[in-house]
Formats: sequence, structure tokens, C-alpha cells
Amino acid sequence: MKQLLLIGLLSCILFAKSQILPLREQAKVIDEVLADRLNHLLPSLMESNGIDMWVMITREYNEDPVVKTMLPATWLNARRRTILVFYNNPKQQIFKKLAVARYAVGTEIEAAWDMKKYPDQWDALTAIINEYNPSKIALNISDNFAHADGLDHSEYAQLTSKLSETNREKIVSSEPLAVAWLETRTAREMQFYPQLISISKQIIAEGFSNKVVTPGITTSEDLVWWFRQKINDLGLTTWFHPSVEIQRNDSTTFDHLKAFTNADAENIIQQGDLLHVDFGITYLRLNTDIQEHAYVLKPNEIDAPAYLKTAFAKANALQDILTNQFKLGKTGNQILADALAEAKKQNIVASIYTHPIGYHGHAAGPTIGLWDQQNGVPGSGDFPMHYNTCYSIELNAATDIPEWHKTIRIMLEQDGYYDQHGFRYINGRQTQFHIIGGK
Repeated sequence: MKQLLLIGLLSCILFAKSQILPLREQAKVIDEVLADRLNHLLPSLMESNGIDMWVMITREYNEDPVVKTMLPATWLNARRRTILVFYNNPKQQIFKKLAVARYAVGTEIEAAWDMKKYPDQWDALTAIINEYNPSKIALNISDNFAHADGLDHSEYAQLTSKLSETNREKIVSSEPLAVAWLETRTAREMQFYPQLISISKQIIAEGFSNKVVTPGITTSEDLVWWFRQKINDLGLTTWFHPSVEIQRNDSTTFDHLKAFTNADAENIIQQGDLLHVDFGITYLRLNTDIQEHAYVLKPNEIDAPAYLKTAFAKANALQDILTNQFKLGKTGNQILADALAEAKKQNIVASIYTHPIGYHGHAAGPTIGLWDQQNGVPGSGDFPMHYNTCYSIELNAATDIPEWHKTIRIMLEQDGYYDQHGFRYINGRQTQFHIIGGK
């Protein structure tokens, strides 16, 4: 049996490696997805948000978060000052993608700066604005989302000093459009997003195995750095440093701050421990964010104790309570309040801190609670839910464990997708513990 488990684990590892494309092929996919988004998604979003011109201004090494998602795969940064202008006039069937820059931005955004005619870059931009005479000029300024607040002060000051008074009055925040661009997933993206989740879960399964963990020797910090090294060895990147937490039969009480900061870095993993990992990868410009649990068998045990399984089932029930509240147009704060109220009815001591995921780990869209804000999150929590969006269903459920004389938390996080058909997990969710130890 042990040999079969090792063979299965090795197959899983090799499968994860085989799933990851060479860099050149990754770039091809990224650019194909970007072209589809720019040519089909963006004009529809501009129309639905009532914005006919979107102007983005960024500089090398100080990139606007939205602009970063619009650069081709071979552009690791913007170049000098890069200005992007998108103009959409559905009635006249005009859609323009312009770069007021020295170069075209990839194959999709054409260079539109005649440097002989307009030596000053700002004059070239104002000429384009005057030519198309938009009703609105949307800029990336936002009180609620850092992702949509990428226009820095000096660039804003220079822009407004060049605009006519009439055009200055047309300036609006691009927040709803910028968030829509970032949060909306296309059909092509949702074809390969399950692969990201699969790779992430395979890495977690390997980390939570006898191959990596030796009770009495391996520390939580050893495991953290194993996860980080594994990401690197596979040619992947991550958007946050993993964390591993241990709950066990001792006098230590749960501390949410410590649970995600590797505060007990040199804690040696022991038999009977309940392990928790917070882990994610970045691949093909999308991100994962997953939390799962493992149990370390004690001698003569073949499975986790029934009381821990009951606690786990309670956390799964809380996931269902939350996702059953998802509804088009409902705000993050409304979803949070209704889910917590239902959890209370079902006698579940709940904490919910779910967030959008996509181009960023903690992405743009409706925030559904923060661990320290369970009464709602002003601003981002007031944002409504839209179709074709992804979320990390992040939460915990507390359960009293008489056998341990304490309360434990089952902390789960699984990535899911919401569309016209409702909510679904992108690649399933954890419903039972990973098991470490045994034969």
C-alpha cells in the first residue's frame, strides 16, 4: 500500500510539472487572451458603464495596476511614460485603442503619437481628446479600490493643466469600468483557470504528505519554505508568502493574527496535529488562493478523529451558507450580513472574509467581510456582485473540542466562479483532511 501511495504521489508531481507551459507558450496564451479581452470585452464594458473614453497614464516602474494587465507578455514594465486611450462610440461603430507613446503596445494598441507634429506628449494626448470629443473622460482615480487608483498626483496635475476647462469638466472616475475590466473573466480564461487550481491543490497534497513531513523533525517553517521552493522549482510565481499553522491538544488559544503570519516558525510538527496552509500561485496572469487542512496520525490511528471531522463538516456547511447568498446586484456587505445571520440560526460560530480573485490575489470587486470587520466593509463592501466573476471563499468556523479542552477553527479557502447559472467551485473544494503518517 505504501508503495502504491508513493507511486501515486510521484505521478501527481509529474502531472503538475507537465501542466505548466514553457514561457514562450505562456506568452502566446497571455497575448491571445489579452487580444480577446481588448477587442470584445472592453467595448462592451465601456458601453454598459456609460464611458466613451478611458485614459490611462503610467510610467516605467510605477505602473498603474490596470495598465499592467493590458501590457503584452513581452512587456514586463511600461516604457517611459505610457498613455493608453480607449474610445468607444457604438452608434458610429467606432472603437479605438491608442497608445500615446513612442511604440505600439504589442499588436493590439496602435502608436498614436506623431512626435514631429507634437513634440510634447501631452499635446498629442489633448489632440486625440479634442478629435474624438468624448462626453466623459474616465481616469483611474478611486476612493474604494487601490486597483483603480493608479493615476499618480503628478501625472494628474500635468494632464489637467493641459486640458481645456470644458474637457476638465468631463473627467470622471473610471472605478466601475476599471473594476469591471479586472473582475470579469472571459470564457477562454475559465477554460484554463481550473488548471491553476489543480496545480495548486497538487502542490498542497504533496506538501501535506509523508514525502515532506516527518513528525518530530519537520517544523512549520520547514514546510512553509518547502512550498515556496516548490513554486520556484516548477517555474511558477506566487503573490504572497505561504503560511502554515498548527492547532493541537495544548493550552494555546486561536489567534487570527498569528494564524497567517508564521508567528510560530520553529514549531515542530507532531503526531496528532491539525495543520493548516494558506497557499497560492500566479500563472498565466491569474492567481489562486487556497487554504486546506491536514491531520497527522497518532500511533494506531488510520484516520482523523471523528470530532475533527465534525468540525470540518461545519466549515463546509458555512461555505454553502455563504455561496447560497450570492445574487446579481447584491453587495458584499449584504451578502456578509445575510450569511452571518443564517450561520447564527444554524448555531455556527462564523467568521467570513471572502474576496474577489483574478488578476490580483486580493482582487477588485465586492469585498465580503474582513476578518476584523464582520459588520461590513465601507466602500469595497458596498460594491455589487456581477456575473462572470471569481471569488476566494475564505472563512472559518469555530468548534468546541472537549477532548482538547479548547475551541479550534477550521479555516478554509477555495476559489469559485459566479455566473448566470449560479456559483460553482472552479475545481472542487476540500471536504476531508489530508492525512500524514500511517502506512
